[in-house]
Amino acid sequence: MHTEEAVRPQRQFGASYVWSGLKRDKWGLFGGLIVVVATLVTLTATWITKALGISATEYHLQLLDDSGVPKGFMGGVSLAHPLGVEPQTGRDLLAIVVEGTRTSYTIGLGATIVSVLIAIILGVSAGYLGGWWDGLISRLTDVTMGFPHLVFMIAVSALIPSNVPRVPVMIAIIGILGWTSTARVLRSHALSLRNRTFVQAARAMGSSNWRILSREIMPNLVSTLIVFTTISIPGKIGAEAALSFLGVGVSPPTPSWGRTIGSAVAWVNTDPWYLLWPGAALFLVTLGFNMFGDALRDALDPKTGEQ
Repeated sequence: MHTEEAVRPQRQFGASYVWSGLKRDKWGLFGGLIVVVATLVTLTATWITKALGISATEYHLQLLDDSGVPKGFMGGVSLAHPLGVEPQTGRDLLAIVVEGTRTSYTIGLGATIVSVLIAIILGVSAGYLGGWWDGLISRLTDVTMGFPHLVFMIAVSALIPSNVPRVPVMIAIIGILGWTSTARVLRSHALSLRNRTFVQAARAMGSSNWRILSREIMPNLVSTLIVFTTISIPGKIGAEAALSFLGVGVSPPTPSWGRTIGSAVAWVNTDPWYLLWPGAALFLVTLGFNMFGDALRDALDPKTGEQ
Protein backbone atom coordinates (compact mmCIF):
# COMPACT_ATOMS: atom_id res chain seq x y z
CA MET A 1 0.00 0.00 0.00
CA HIS A 2 1.26 3.48 -0.78
CA THR A 3 2.44 5.25 2.35
CA GLU A 4 0.31 8.37 1.82
CA GLU A 5 -2.80 6.26 1.37
CA ALA A 6 -2.03 4.42 4.58
CA VAL A 7 -1.56 7.62 6.54
CA ARG A 8 -4.64 9.38 5.19
CA PRO A 9 -7.12 7.72 7.60
CA GLN A 10 -5.13 9.13 10.49
CA ARG A 11 -5.55 12.70 9.19
CA GLN A 12 -9.30 12.91 8.94
CA PHE A 13 -9.75 15.50 11.69
CA GLY A 14 -9.74 18.86 9.98
CA ALA A 15 -10.70 22.22 11.44
CA SER A 16 -14.37 21.78 10.58
CA TYR A 17 -14.48 18.39 12.31
CA VAL A 18 -12.84 19.78 15.45
CA TRP A 19 -15.11 22.83 15.49
CA SER A 20 -18.22 20.69 15.19
CA GLY A 21 -17.04 18.71 18.20
CA LEU A 22 -16.22 21.82 20.22
CA LYS A 23 -19.63 23.37 19.52
CA ARG A 24 -21.28 20.50 21.38
CA ASP A 25 -19.39 21.35 24.56
CA LYS A 26 -20.60 24.70 25.94
CA TRP A 27 -18.20 24.60 28.87
CA GLY A 28 -15.36 23.93 26.46
CA LEU A 29 -16.35 26.99 24.44
CA PHE A 30 -16.46 29.04 27.63
CA GLY A 31 -12.98 27.81 28.47
CA GLY A 32 -11.84 28.70 24.96
CA LEU A 33 -13.24 32.21 25.41
CA ILE A 34 -11.22 32.61 28.62
CA VAL A 35 -8.09 31.42 26.79
CA VAL A 36 -8.67 33.93 23.98
CA VAL A 37 -9.27 36.80 26.41
CA ALA A 38 -6.17 35.90 28.45
CA THR A 39 -4.10 35.75 25.27
CA LEU A 40 -5.35 39.15 24.12
CA VAL A 41 -4.65 40.66 27.55
CA THR A 42 -1.14 39.20 27.45
CA LEU A 43 -0.45 40.69 24.02
CA THR A 44 -1.95 44.10 24.80
CA ALA A 45 -1.23 44.51 28.53
CA THR A 46 0.82 47.69 28.08
CA TRP A 47 -1.78 49.25 25.77
CA ILE A 48 -4.60 48.37 28.17
CA THR A 49 -2.94 50.04 31.14
CA LYS A 50 -2.03 53.11 29.10
CA ALA A 51 -5.54 53.42 27.69
CA LEU A 52 -7.02 53.22 31.20
CA GLY A 53 -4.46 55.64 32.59
CA ILE A 54 -3.21 53.21 35.24
CA SER A 55 0.24 51.92 36.12
CA ALA A 56 1.60 48.87 37.93
CA THR A 57 4.63 50.80 39.19
CA GLU A 58 3.21 54.21 40.22
CA TYR A 59 2.66 54.69 43.95
CA HIS A 60 -0.43 56.43 45.37
CA LEU A 61 0.41 56.76 49.05
CA GLN A 62 -2.33 59.35 49.55
CA LEU A 63 -4.89 56.57 49.04
CA LEU A 64 -3.64 54.67 52.12
CA ASP A 65 -4.29 55.20 55.79
CA ASP A 66 -1.57 55.38 58.44
CA SER A 67 -1.31 51.57 58.65
CA GLY A 68 -0.90 51.17 54.89
CA VAL A 69 -4.42 49.83 54.26
CA PRO A 70 -6.29 51.33 51.28
CA LYS A 71 -8.93 53.87 52.21
CA GLY A 72 -12.52 53.49 51.08
CA PHE A 73 -14.75 50.63 49.94
CA MET A 74 -13.38 47.23 48.80
CA GLY A 75 -9.73 48.13 49.06
CA GLY A 76 -9.97 51.59 47.55
CA VAL A 77 -12.21 50.87 44.57
CA SER A 78 -12.96 54.01 42.56
CA LEU A 79 -13.40 55.15 38.97
CA ALA A 80 -9.66 55.80 38.77
CA HIS A 81 -8.82 52.40 40.35
CA PRO A 82 -11.59 49.89 39.42
CA LEU A 83 -10.13 47.03 41.49
CA GLY A 84 -8.70 49.17 44.25
CA VAL A 85 -5.05 49.67 45.15
CA GLU A 86 -2.28 47.64 46.71
CA PRO A 87 -1.68 47.99 50.47
CA GLN A 88 1.48 49.77 51.56
CA THR A 89 2.27 51.12 48.07
CA GLY A 90 -1.06 52.26 46.60
CA ARG A 91 -0.24 50.77 43.19
CA ASP A 92 -3.26 50.17 40.98
CA LEU A 93 -4.45 46.57 41.44
CA LEU A 94 -6.05 46.30 38.00
CA ALA A 95 -2.73 47.24 36.40
CA ILE A 96 -0.95 44.66 38.56
CA VAL A 97 -3.40 41.92 37.53
CA VAL A 98 -3.28 42.88 33.83
CA GLU A 99 0.52 43.05 33.68
CA GLY A 100 0.73 39.96 35.86
CA THR A 101 -1.25 38.15 33.16
CA ARG A 102 1.54 38.87 30.70
CA THR A 103 4.22 37.61 33.09
CA SER A 104 2.45 34.44 34.22
CA TYR A 105 1.08 33.60 30.76
CA THR A 106 4.46 34.15 29.07
CA ILE A 107 6.24 31.91 31.55
CA GLY A 108 3.52 29.25 31.36
CA LEU A 109 3.45 29.20 27.56
CA GLY A 110 7.24 29.39 27.21
CA ALA A 111 7.80 26.57 29.71
CA THR A 112 5.18 24.46 27.93
CA ILE A 113 6.93 24.94 24.57
CA VAL A 114 10.27 23.91 26.12
CA SER A 115 8.79 20.84 27.80
CA VAL A 116 6.86 19.74 24.69
CA LEU A 117 9.96 20.05 22.50
CA ILE A 118 11.95 17.91 24.94
CA ALA A 119 9.07 15.41 25.11
CA ILE A 120 8.91 15.17 21.30
CA ILE A 121 12.66 14.60 20.94
CA LEU A 122 12.97 12.05 23.73
CA GLY A 123 9.55 10.40 23.74
CA VAL A 124 9.06 9.95 19.98
CA SER A 125 12.65 8.83 19.36
CA ALA A 126 12.45 6.33 22.24
CA GLY A 127 9.20 4.85 20.97
CA TYR A 128 10.33 4.63 17.35
CA LEU A 129 13.94 3.49 17.79
CA GLY A 130 13.38 1.21 20.78
CA GLY A 131 16.27 -0.89 22.09
CA TRP A 132 18.85 0.56 24.47
CA TRP A 133 17.79 4.12 23.65
CA ASP A 134 14.22 3.39 24.72
CA GLY A 135 15.49 1.83 27.93
CA LEU A 136 17.72 4.81 28.67
CA ILE A 137 14.96 7.37 28.07
CA SER A 138 12.48 5.33 30.09
CA ARG A 139 14.83 5.29 33.09
CA LEU A 140 15.56 9.00 32.68
CA THR A 141 11.82 9.65 32.67
CA ASP A 142 11.33 7.61 35.84
CA VAL A 143 14.14 9.45 37.62
CA THR A 144 12.84 12.86 36.52
CA MET A 145 9.28 12.04 37.59
CA GLY A 146 10.51 10.94 41.02
CA PHE A 147 12.65 14.05 41.46
CA PRO A 148 11.39 16.65 43.97
CA HIS A 149 10.63 19.30 41.37
CA LEU A 150 9.49 22.09 43.66
CA VAL A 151 12.51 21.75 45.97
CA PHE A 152 14.88 21.74 43.00
CA MET A 153 13.17 24.74 41.36
CA ILE A 154 13.33 26.68 44.64
CA ALA A 155 17.03 25.85 45.07
CA VAL A 156 17.99 26.77 41.51
CA SER A 157 15.92 29.95 41.52
CA ALA A 158 17.48 31.04 44.80
CA LEU A 159 20.99 30.54 43.39
CA ILE A 160 20.39 32.66 40.28
CA PRO A 161 21.97 36.14 40.69
CA SER A 162 19.49 38.97 41.05
CA ASN A 163 20.81 40.75 37.95
CA VAL A 164 19.88 37.82 35.68
CA PRO A 165 16.46 38.22 33.94
CA ARG A 166 14.06 36.00 35.85
CA VAL A 167 11.49 35.25 33.16
CA PRO A 168 13.85 33.22 30.88
CA VAL A 169 15.23 31.45 33.95
CA MET A 170 11.73 30.49 35.10
CA ILE A 171 10.82 29.26 31.61
CA ALA A 172 13.95 27.09 31.47
CA ILE A 173 13.58 25.61 34.98
CA ILE A 174 9.87 24.80 34.71
CA GLY A 175 10.13 23.59 31.10
CA ILE A 176 13.14 21.30 31.63
CA LEU A 177 11.41 19.53 34.52
CA GLY A 178 7.94 19.36 32.97
CA TRP A 179 8.33 17.04 29.97
CA THR A 180 7.92 13.59 31.48
CA SER A 181 4.16 12.91 31.25
CA THR A 182 3.94 14.12 27.66
CA ALA A 183 7.03 12.10 26.69
CA ARG A 184 5.48 8.92 28.07
CA VAL A 185 2.32 9.36 26.04
CA LEU A 186 4.26 10.19 22.85
CA ARG A 187 6.52 7.18 23.38
CA SER A 188 3.50 4.93 23.71
CA HIS A 189 1.93 6.29 20.51
CA ALA A 190 5.20 6.12 18.56
CA LEU A 191 5.72 2.56 19.76
CA SER A 192 2.37 1.52 18.29
CA LEU A 193 2.79 3.52 15.09
CA ARG A 194 6.19 2.09 14.18
CA ASN A 195 4.60 -1.29 13.45
CA ARG A 196 1.78 0.11 11.30
CA THR A 197 1.59 -0.82 7.64
CA PHE A 198 2.41 2.64 6.28
CA VAL A 199 5.60 2.87 8.41
CA GLN A 200 6.73 -0.58 7.34
CA ALA A 201 6.03 0.33 3.72
CA ALA A 202 8.09 3.52 4.02
CA ARG A 203 10.93 1.55 5.58
CA ALA A 204 10.77 -1.05 2.82
CA MET A 205 10.99 1.73 0.21
CA GLY A 206 14.28 2.87 1.74
CA SER A 207 13.09 5.94 3.62
CA SER A 208 15.46 7.21 6.30
CA ASN A 209 14.50 7.25 9.96
CA TRP A 210 14.28 11.04 9.86
CA ARG A 211 11.90 10.95 6.88
CA ILE A 212 9.73 8.31 8.53
CA LEU A 213 9.60 10.28 11.78
CA SER A 214 8.82 13.60 10.10
CA ARG A 215 6.47 12.37 7.34
CA GLU A 216 4.76 9.33 8.85
CA ILE A 217 4.99 9.36 12.67
CA MET A 218 4.72 13.04 13.63
CA PRO A 219 1.60 13.88 11.52
CA ASN A 220 -0.23 11.17 13.43
CA LEU A 221 0.75 12.70 16.77
CA VAL A 222 -0.46 16.24 16.04
CA SER A 223 -3.82 15.89 17.80
CA THR A 224 -2.15 14.38 20.87
CA LEU A 225 0.39 17.20 20.96
CA ILE A 226 -2.31 19.87 20.67
CA VAL A 227 -4.28 18.43 23.57
CA PHE A 228 -1.27 17.93 25.85
CA THR A 229 0.05 21.38 25.08
CA THR A 230 -3.28 22.96 25.98
CA ILE A 231 -3.62 20.97 29.18
CA SER A 232 0.02 21.56 30.22
CA ILE A 233 -0.11 25.36 30.15
CA PRO A 234 -2.19 25.83 33.35
CA GLY A 235 0.15 23.50 35.24
CA LYS A 236 3.14 25.58 34.18
CA ILE A 237 1.34 28.80 35.13
CA GLY A 238 0.60 27.25 38.51
CA ALA A 239 4.26 26.30 38.95
CA GLU A 240 5.31 29.90 38.25
CA ALA A 241 2.71 31.15 40.70
CA ALA A 242 3.96 28.74 43.37
CA LEU A 243 7.57 29.85 42.96
CA SER A 244 6.64 33.53 42.96
CA PHE A 245 4.41 32.92 46.00
CA LEU A 246 7.44 31.46 47.80
CA GLY A 247 9.55 34.48 46.86
CA VAL A 248 11.91 32.79 44.37
CA GLY A 249 10.05 33.66 41.18
CA VAL A 250 10.12 36.90 39.25
CA SER A 251 11.70 39.83 41.05
CA PRO A 252 9.91 43.05 42.05
CA PRO A 253 8.63 45.28 40.59
CA THR A 254 7.67 42.86 37.78
CA PRO A 255 3.97 42.03 38.37
CA SER A 256 3.15 38.35 38.85
CA TRP A 257 -0.01 36.66 40.08
CA GLY A 258 1.93 34.35 42.38
CA ARG A 259 4.01 37.08 43.95
CA THR A 260 0.95 39.29 44.40
CA ILE A 261 -0.95 36.42 46.05
CA GLY A 262 2.03 35.80 48.32
CA SER A 263 2.07 39.45 49.37
CA ALA A 264 -1.71 39.50 49.79
CA VAL A 265 -1.73 36.67 52.34
CA ALA A 266 -0.24 38.98 54.95
CA TRP A 267 -3.07 41.47 54.38
CA VAL A 268 -5.99 39.07 54.13
CA ASN A 269 -7.49 40.12 57.50
CA THR A 270 -7.38 43.86 56.80
CA ASP A 271 -7.74 43.94 53.00
CA PRO A 272 -9.13 40.65 51.59
CA TRP A 273 -9.82 42.28 48.21
CA TYR A 274 -6.09 42.40 47.59
CA LEU A 275 -6.05 38.58 47.54
CA LEU A 276 -9.32 38.19 45.65
CA TRP A 277 -8.42 39.69 42.27
CA PRO A 278 -5.08 38.00 41.46
CA GLY A 279 -6.43 34.75 42.92
CA ALA A 280 -9.53 34.98 40.73
CA ALA A 281 -7.41 35.68 37.64
CA LEU A 282 -5.21 32.63 38.31
CA PHE A 283 -8.26 30.46 38.97
CA LEU A 284 -10.13 31.56 35.83
CA VAL A 285 -7.20 31.10 33.46
CA THR A 286 -6.36 27.69 34.92
CA LEU A 287 -10.02 26.65 34.72
CA GLY A 288 -10.34 27.98 31.17
CA PHE A 289 -7.34 26.06 29.86
CA ASN A 290 -8.46 22.86 31.57
CA MET A 291 -12.02 23.08 30.21
CA PHE A 292 -10.82 23.96 26.73
CA GLY A 293 -8.21 21.19 26.82
CA ASP A 294 -10.80 18.61 27.86
CA ALA A 295 -13.18 19.76 25.12
CA LEU A 296 -10.40 19.69 22.55
CA ARG A 297 -9.42 16.19 23.59
CA ASP A 298 -13.02 15.01 23.19
CA ALA A 299 -13.33 16.73 19.79
CA LEU A 300 -10.15 15.02 18.55
CA ASP A 301 -11.07 11.62 19.97
CA PRO A 302 -12.87 9.55 17.32
CA LYS A 303 -14.49 7.34 19.96
CA THR A 304 -16.00 10.40 21.64
CA GLY A 305 -17.17 11.72 18.29
CA GLU A 306 -19.13 8.53 17.68
CA GLN A 307 -21.08 8.80 20.93
